[in-house]
Amino acid sequence: MNIEMPEDLELDYVHIEQGPFFIDTPFGRGGPFKIFTIQAEAETKRIISCRMHNWHSGVERGRCSQQTFWVFQQARVKRMLAEGGVGAVNYMLRPRDLVIPHDYIDFSLRKDIALGDGYLLIMREALCPEIRKTILEQTEKEWPKRVFDIGVYANTEGRHFESIAEINYIKMAGADYVGQSICPEVYLAREIGACYAGLYLVVNYAEGVVKPWQHHELAEIFHNDSPAFGRIIIEILKALPKERNCGCNELRKPTLLAKAYIKEENH
Repeated sequence: MNIEMPEDLELDYVHIEQGPFFIDTPFGRGGPFKIFTIQAEAETKRIISCRMHNWHSGVERGRCSQQTFWVFQQARVKRMLAEGGVGAVNYMLRPRDLVIPHDYIDFSLRKDIALGDGYLLIMREALCPEIRKTILEQTEKEWPKRVFDIGVYANTEGRHFESIAEINYIKMAGADYVGQSICPEVYLAREIGACYAGLYLVVNYAEGVVKPWQHHELAEIFHNDSPAFGRIIIEILKALPKERNCGCNELRKPTLLAKAYIKEENH
């Protein structure tokens, strides 16, 4: 989004508590982060946020994600809401549609990004159904264009966009849209026991789909739709139920590999 969140929205029930600030982590200096509060009907919700998963120049993206999620782990974050832009692979999608993926395919090379090795991560239902339900309820009320709550997000490495041949391959794999910001974050969220889901704005057609995308059209969406998109993000955070009833945390189990190795050594 081309705005400062949440300041530029000027919502009287949202208040900045702290930030921007940086935190030293075992993976390097992470940040900047912000802490703000949202006054909901029955409670005040405290949010820690960062821009674009805290990718920043000169640091590998996987390392940035480790820095960010280590901070989230220390803050005992239990729910995460991601946002971003994607390219349409499914020809039925159009720019300015909002999509809420229910699954993903990881085509990136960052397969070993983790905070530790203590857990077996079950990715059966990687994107929290409870958060996704709240996202759908809020977007259907607020967003003037179409909203889709079923779809597969294909994650690629970047920073370049994909080739036509790559998009054809991604399409055959069963993906509906493509982007670069759901992995490794979806793994790291499960590792720290947090629910994770995302809301994404279709900003262009992927290469070879419908018609060639135009940079000026992407820039127009990026600049003009950010305030409305940002307000929806705040409303989703405000509407999330206080208690988790999704079972996401049950999909993280103690690893079996370390125990097997120790047993073999003892034998």
